[in-house]
Parts: sequence; structure tokens; C-alpha cells
Amino acid sequence: VQLHIGMNYFAHQTSAERYAQGRPYFHPLVIDKIRAFLALQKPLPVAVDVACGTGQSALALTEIAEEIIAADIAPSMLAQAPAHPKIRYVQALAVQLPLKSYLADLLTVSLAFHWLDRARFLDEAHRVIRPGGELAIYNNSFYGQMNENPDFSRWNREHYLTRYPTPHRNNEPFADDDARRHDFIFVGREPYMNDISFTPDQLVRYLMTQS
Repeated sequence: VQLHIGMNYFAHQTSAERYAQGRPYFHPLVIDKIRAFLALQKPLPVAVDVACGTGQSALALTEIAEEIIAADIAPSMLAQAPAHPKIRYVQALAVQLPLKSYLADLLTVSLAFHWLDRARFLDEAHRVIRPGGELAIYNNSFYGQMNENPDFSRWNREHYLTRYPTPHRNNEPFADDDARRHDFIFVGREPYMNDISFTPDQLVRYLMTQS
């Protein structure tokens, strides 16, 4: 993942290993929403996945694109990414992609837009996306709630987050003003929720990936 602040929380090998082992693979849910939102009747020729991390977001894109170029700055994260005949991984900054202009039919950012230098990234995305192409930014947040145990929310808020506070990031959502400033047209936002079942060990592994 590419950061615009001083510390890369994902650069170390152990962090990448925890991420690969502990993060749930929710991405196909969002890819199905992108397919429906864009009314895709056939796979797109080229998709670019920026800040791909351990490759879950790139793998999901194989359902709607013939070729995926997945970029991340951290070699430790890319080392954990799954090989796939449709995916080419490249080590690169989100704001300096080693790609020709007007290449991508779709450019995606999953779980990482809040870490990026927003203005520089949007300018670079505009360069890489072909005229008429699409930019999709999506997230999936942990609410700190447990359906079977209402007390978990209090523990998460009063104990876990107190001991392990969330580092600073830009959580302002991408909006129409951002689009206009960088020559995009904002076409919509779709909120969604999804429940995930964890065993106790899986929940611990997930919490150990949070930054």
C-alpha cells in the first residue's frame, strides 16, 4: 500500500504475512457491484489495481477484466500476492505508475485511498485511464460490532482502540469536488454492509492486521 505520510505500516514482511493470512476476501462482493453499476456485458480489456497489497483486490478483478496490472510500493506485500495468468504485478508508487497513458478501462483502489496523496494520485489516475474509462474507489471497514455479543462493541471502543489507536489518515470520502478538480465526472456512490463470520483465532489474526 502506498502512503503519503512518514511511516509505511505495511512494509515489513511480518505485516504482509499477517495481512495475507488475516484479511477476509470480501472483494468479489464489490466487484459484482461494479459489474452491475457499469452494466458490463463482457470483461474489460485492461484493469489497473492501485495499492493492491497482497493481491486480493487484483484477484477479484479477474472476474471482470481480461488483463490486470496490480501495483504496490511494498515488495513484502507483492511477495504474498497470488499468481494468476491474468495478473501482472509491478512495484510502484500510486502517484508514479510505470504505465503508458490512457491504458486502463478501469482503475480501482481498495482499502487504500485514505493513505494516498489524494491530489497527486487523482492526477496520475486521470493520466492512466482511457477517455470514457472508470475510476472505482472502495472500502470495507470494521465496525467493531459482534452480532452475538453486544458487549464486544464496548470492549473494542474502551480497551482495544484505547490501547491500539488508529493512525492518522484522510478519511474524507471522494466527492464531486474532488472529481471536478481532477477532470473526473463523479457518477455515484453505493454504500453496502456485509457480515463476516470469524472464529476466535480468525478474529485475532484480523485485528493484528489493523493499522
